[in-house]
Amino acid sequence: MAASNQGFTSDTDRLSASPRLFENPVLDKLSRVHWTMPLIVYVPIVLLLGYISLRSMSALTVLGATILGYVIWTLIEYFGHRYLFHWEFPGRYGKRLHFLIHGVHHDHPSDPLRLVMPVLLSGPIMAIAFGITTLVFGSTLRSPVLMGFIIGYLVYDMVHYYTHHAQPTTKLGLTLRRLHLMHHFRDPEKSFGVSAPYWDFVFGTAEKPQR
Repeated sequence: MAASNQGFTSDTDRLSASPRLFENPVLDKLSRVHWTMPLIVYVPIVLLLGYISLRSMSALTVLGATILGYVIWTLIEYFGHRYLFHWEFPGRYGKRLHFLIHGVHHDHPSDPLRLVMPVLLSGPIMAIAFGITTLVFGSTLRSPVLMGFIIGYLVYDMVHYYTHHAQPTTKLGLTLRRLHLMHHFRDPEKSFGVSAPYWDFVFGTAEKPQR
C-alpha cells in the first residue's frame, strides 16, 4: 500500500520522498533501484550481442540494424509514456495499477531510487523484445536489432535520471531537462519523449514555445 503524502514538511520533501509501495518488504525493496543497475545488467548483454553480430555480418549491416533497433525503442518509449503510463485504468485496482506504473513518479519525481526501471520491469520487456525480434527479423538480424533496442533503453534510463538529478551545462542537457520538467510541472499531456523529444514534434505533443 502506498504511503500517504501527509506529514511532509515542504514541497522539496514531498517531491523527493520515496513512499512504500508494497507491504511485502522484499517487493518494496525490489521496487527501488540505484541508477547504475541497468548499466551493470545490460551493458554486458550489449557487448555480447555486438560480438555475436559482428561474427556473422558486416559492420555496415550491424550498424544499420542497430540503428533500426534504437529507433524502435524510441517509438516504444514515446507511445508507452503517452498512452500506457498515462492511461487512467478504471476502478480502484486500476487506480492502484496506474499509481504503481507511473503515478508514483509524478507524485514524487525526485525520488532517486525510482528514476530507472527495476530489473523486474525491464527484464520482461527485454524478453518480449527478444521474442518479437526473433519472429520479425530471424535469428541472424535479431542480435543487432536487439542490441540497438537495449542501447535505446539504457539511453532513456540514463537521460531520465540525468534530467531529474544533474545540473546540465550544455545546450542539449539543458533542453532535455527543460522539456521533461515541463512535462512534470506544466503540462503532463505534452513532452512524452524523454530521450527522444523529436517524436513530440512529429506527433504534435511538443510544448509550444513561451516567453
